[in-house]
Amino acid sequence: MILFAATGDGVSRLDLDGDTCAVSASAAAAGARSLACAGNALYAGSPGHGVFRSADEGETWAQLDFPQSDVFSVAVSMADGALYAGCEPSMLFVSRDEGETWAELDALRAIPSAPTWSFPPRPWTSHVRWIAPSPHEAGLLLVGIELGGVMRSEDGGATWSDHRPGAQPDCHELAWHPTAPGRAYEAAGGGAAWSHDAGATWQPADAGRDRHYTWALAVDPKEPDRWWISASPGPFHAHGRRSAEATLYRWEGEGPWKPLAGGLPQPLAAMPYALAVREGTLYAGLADGQLYASSDRGETWRRLDARGDPLPAVLAFA
Repeated sequence: MILFAATGDGVSRLDLDGDTCAVSASAAAAGARSLACAGNALYAGSPGHGVFRSADEGETWAQLDFPQSDVFSVAVSMADGALYAGCEPSMLFVSRDEGETWAELDALRAIPSAPTWSFPPRPWTSHVRWIAPSPHEAGLLLVGIELGGVMRSEDGGATWSDHRPGAQPDCHELAWHPTAPGRAYEAAGGGAAWSHDAGATWQPADAGRDRHYTWALAVDPKEPDRWWISASPGPFHAHGRRSAEATLYRWEGEGPWKPLAGGLPQPLAAMPYALAVREGTLYAGLADGQLYASSDRGETWRRLDARGDPLPAVLAFA
């Protein structure tokens, strides 16, 4: 079982075997903070360095000729293979030839609410924090602006609907369910939300949590009503030098959220920035590089023994 982790320094390959994890780090994708994969290709987005591509499972990387330097998000559509990259300031680009050429989807910047988008630490700007192409329908696309909201396109970004009703404005992560076409999910600074109509409208999903600054999310590929998020009391806890006081939660059915503590030193001092489900196992990657795994939907956790190269942080999984 293989995962890739963006570390902020580069990309690390994680070869998972039971409770051990062999870490092979590459500094070639400098500054990588976001990841996307498509078959044997792996893409990394880097604030300051643009977009990188690996065609050999992370062994070597090439910096692509990308129009902007500050890339905060990358994604590949499982429906039509389109490669997307989101930037700061908020711009969205698409490539249909594996990153060889790019075109800006400039209608995003013409959305009526665009002049109000503002990222609190740098209030003069904002960025495309997350890109979620539907795996079911080519052209159906959700984009999360930090801070501006959840935008929706039905034609691959040629036109857009402004921030969707009920969605959170401080979007951190978006996901689609792989087998239930109408289901979409959001983790955001003010809480969580989900959609049952392919992202057109959203409903809050906040009951049961005592922490509302949510960051990472993962969905159960077999059960659309089961998903997980990480949450902390606020941004200064999650991203500052103090303890994150973070908790992992699971939602089932109509909720509420259930805190998950079995085997975890909760509240967690380091923020869980990345969650992923692979082959029936749920993985959590923390801001300090710790890795945890659960084989029972988050009821109990085991810390993975990372060996090999240092793993300074886990910012995203692919």
